[in-house]
Amino acid sequence: MREPYQIIKETEDWIAVTKPAGLVVEKSPFYPSLEEYLLDYLSQKKKKPYVGVVHRLDRFVSGVIIFAKKKSILKKLNASFQYKKVSKSYKAILENKPPTEKGTLTHWLQKDQLNKKAIVHPKRHSEGKQSILKYEFLEEVEKGFLVEIRLVTGRFHQIRAQFGDIGCPIVGDEKYGSKTPFHENGIALHSFRLEFPDPTSGERVEVISEEAIS
Repeated sequence: MREPYQIIKETEDWIAVTKPAGLVVEKSPFYPSLEEYLLDYLSQKKKKPYVGVVHRLDRFVSGVIIFAKKKSILKKLNASFQYKKVSKSYKAILENKPPTEKGTLTHWLQKDQLNKKAIVHPKRHSEGKQSILKYEFLEEVEKGFLVEIRLVTGRFHQIRAQFGDIGCPIVGDEKYGSKTPFHENGIALHSFRLEFPDPTSGERVEVISEEAIS
């Protein structure tokens, strides 16, 4: 049976894969998880494999995820994310064309734990965290308007909430205002590139998921 993920690159220290939309990253009592699939895969090569969750993507979002294969590597990768040494790029199909060809969105986002949603504030807010992203419009496609996005900050539902707030929700993202259907358990948002310092060599690594949103 074909596994529901694709391996992009694997080293002795870490493994990068493409997560499909609909699959959760961490072990869950409710859904199959990418973590469990990778434990199963690595157990075929090692008796007691280690899978360390470094970062996450929403269940409805597809794209690049990196896992540590050693506890010491997890610690180093966590530090890279914490100290903003990691660059994340996404592609998304928006329901409406963004207001400019290139732009920067800045909001203050507040996490609503009860409703599992980000509340958007246009100006500085005592309970919000500053959230910044940069985008570039690429082309009009069959289902909407394709953009490339680079996160400056990494907040809960940041891309989804910020584009929803300016009237350009991601296709399929009903929670943030989309009226256009997409795939079941998925929205038109894909994390296609991750850049980070290799935890052993320190050299800059670029990992790309070539899968297109369709």
